[in-house]
Amino acid sequence: MRTVFLKYGLLLLLMATSASAFSQKEVRRDVRKGNKAYKQQKYSEAYSFYDKAVNANANSLEASYNLGNALYRQKEWDKSVEQYNHYLTIEKDNPDKMAAAWHNVGNALLQKKDLQKSMEAYKMALRLNPADEETRYNLAVVQKMMKDQQDNNQQDQQNQNQEDKDKKQDQQQQNENQQQQQPQNQDQKDKEKKAEEQQQPEQMSRDNARQMLQAIEQDEKETQEKVRQMKAEERKQKADDNRKKSKDW
Repeated sequence: MRTVFLKYGLLLLLMATSASAFSQKEVRRDVRKGNKAYKQQKYSEAYSFYDKAVNANANSLEASYNLGNALYRQKEWDKSVEQYNHYLTIEKDNPDKMAAAWHNVGNALLQKKDLQKSMEAYKMALRLNPADEETRYNLAVVQKMMKDQQDNNQQDQQNQNQEDKDKKQDQQQQNENQQQQQPQNQDQKDKEKKAEEQQQPEQMSRDNARQMLQAIEQDEKETQEKVRQMKAEERKQKADDNRKKSKDW
C-alpha cells in the first residue's frame, strides 16, 4: 500500500514539475515574441505578449519590466508606473535594473507634469546607481523646471499684487475726483439758485411797477374826470349867473 502511494505521489510531482516547466517555457516564448514586436516598434502587439506572460507568471521579472516599457511607449503613463512598481516589488537582487525601473517611473511622471514625484523617482534611481548620468541629467532638468515654475508663480503673484495695487490706487483717485467734484457741483447749484432768486425779485418788481403804473393811470383818469366835472359845473354856474343878471336888468 505504501509503495503504491509513493508511486502515485512521485507521478503527481513529475506531472506538476512538467506542467511548471511547460508554463515557464510558454512565458519565455511570449517574452521573446514580445521583445521582437517591441524592437519593431509594434508596441501594442508587444504589450499583448508581455501581458500574457505576466498573467501566466506574475513573478516573471523580464515580462513585468518589459510590460511597463510597452505601456510607456503607448503613453499609458499611469499604467506604466503601476507596472514598474510591481516589478520593483519582485526584483530584489539587481540594483541596476531597479534603478532603471525608477528612472522610467521618473520619466512617466515627468510626462504627467508631476515634477515633485518625478524628482523623487530620479533620486531613488541615483541612490541605486549613482553612476547613471542620464538619470542625473533628467533630475537636473526637473529641478530646473521646478525652479522656473516657482519663479513664474512668484512673478505671477507679484504681477497680481501690483495689479491689485494699481486698481486700489485708481479707485482712490476716482473717489478723490468725485469728492472734488461734489463741492464744485454744489457751488454751481448754489450759484444757479442764487441767480434764480435774484431774477425772481426783479420779475416781481416789474409786475409791481406795471400795477403801480396802471393804478396811476386810473387815478389820473379819475382826477381828469373830476376836473372835467368841476369845470362843467363852473361853466354851468357862470351860465346861470349870467342868466340871472340879464333878467334882473
